[in-house]
Amino acid sequence: MSYAIIRTGGKQYRVEPGKSVRIPSLPGDTGTTVEFNEVLLGSNGTDVKAGVPSLKGAKVTAEITKQGRGEKIVVFKFKRRKNYARKQGHRQGFTEVKVQTISLG
Repeated sequence: MSYAIIRTGGKQYRVEPGKSVRIPSLPGDTGTTVEFNEVLLGSNGTDVKAGVPSLKGAKVTAEITKQGRGEKIVVFKFKRRKNYARKQGHRQGFTEVKVQTISLG
């Protein structure tokens, strides 16, 4: 089973061919192919390659399947006895991608 660990949006994700993963928003429409060049670690099923800090020539290609926004969270700030309360909502944008191929270079 091949897999890779990529970095995008300041976070790291473990991806496998054929699986979907939600990552922070990327520009592009549904059906667009995206390429991740910052592969930190990769495995082809038998051996593991680790990069310092990333693997040279390695890339992961994926297809955008969905653009959307996540669940709403409530940001509530409060200071007792000071007549201060603020309520704000937030929905973080995401891009769902389906991994097609992993090339370790």
